[in-house]
Amino acid sequence: MKKSGLILVLFVLLTQLLWGQKIPEGKIVTTYITAKTLQNKAGENPKRRVSVYLPPGYEASSKRYPVIYYLHGFFWSDSLLVSSDKINHIIDRAISLKKIKPVIMVMPDESTVFKGSFYANSKSSGNWSDFTSIELVEFIDKNYRTIPHKDSRGISGHSMGGNGALRNAILHPEVFSSVYALSPGILDAQYFAMTEIDLYKNVKNIAEIKDLSKPENARTNIIFAIARAYNGNERKPPFFADLPFSFDGENLKINASVAEELKKNSTSELPFSHYENLKKLKAIKLDWGRNDELKHIPATCMNFSKTLEMLKIKHEAEEYIGTHGSEVSKENGRIENQMLPFFNEYLKFEE
Repeated sequence: MKKSGLILVLFVLLTQLLWGQKIPEGKIVTTYITAKTLQNKAGENPKRRVSVYLPPGYEASSKRYPVIYYLHGFFWSDSLLVSSDKINHIIDRAISLKKIKPVIMVMPDESTVFKGSFYANSKSSGNWSDFTSIELVEFIDKNYRTIPHKDSRGISGHSMGGNGALRNAILHPEVFSSVYALSPGILDAQYFAMTEIDLYKNVKNIAEIKDLSKPENARTNIIFAIARAYNGNERKPPFFADLPFSFDGENLKINASVAEELKKNSTSELPFSHYENLKKLKAIKLDWGRNDELKHIPATCMNFSKTLEMLKIKHEAEEYIGTHGSEVSKENGRIENQMLPFFNEYLKFEE
């Protein structure tokens, strides 16, 4: 055999050997917190499940690790991030390919009676932002070998979780140094409500919370979830929220004060009310798919980026070819190739 042929054979064998090697796997630990910050009168369970990804080698070492807090989307949960999105395998692969150094990822379950909390403090259903950014972080730092400093904490999420990531990073720059929002949904809740205004016609069919479990009312959950997040009202059972719009037949009625509060409490308004906080963040990035099925997302993401640009807040914003989730949770997707390398660059790791 010629020398060049021998080299080619050896190369092929070596490649097959390398591809045959099993990627080292991290571990998912499931724990529970009965949150003081989530005590409420609206029927939400303050006992929350949390899935924690520990990187390969965690149990055999004494090292400390930075932490990424990853927030799930509407209709989703921490357990689905693992069982359906296989996010632990995405992290395993990224670590193995040196796209990020070993890191802890924390995924809290913040689904609610109405399928999503929006990670915001509510006047009726619990202080979800305080839970995410204060109580949860304190619990994780106490129970795992973290690097307990904001420079070693980042926050991310997809859809509702991307919204929550931006919201909590802006509200708590003393806790998180960097944020990456994947297709953040409903940044401007008033704008979203107007794009989906026909959903408010369904309210006449909703007398009890259980009515929202009917297949024909599934999407209507979102307007009640938004109302609880931004227009919570402890004095209005069974939904404990005020709605900005209603219909009398085909005639639209607007509750002006509620609609104004909805806008005021939206994440899109935080750059104005928390401008000094924004300047304290080390790194900010958001991205979205050009062909997102949720038509409000490209528009509100672009507007949010333009707001930051006009306020001279350094950040990255990227529109890519894809839908709401087609490029996110897959091999060589946005999490693996953009989000994790982003945190590898901006988080502080143990030297």
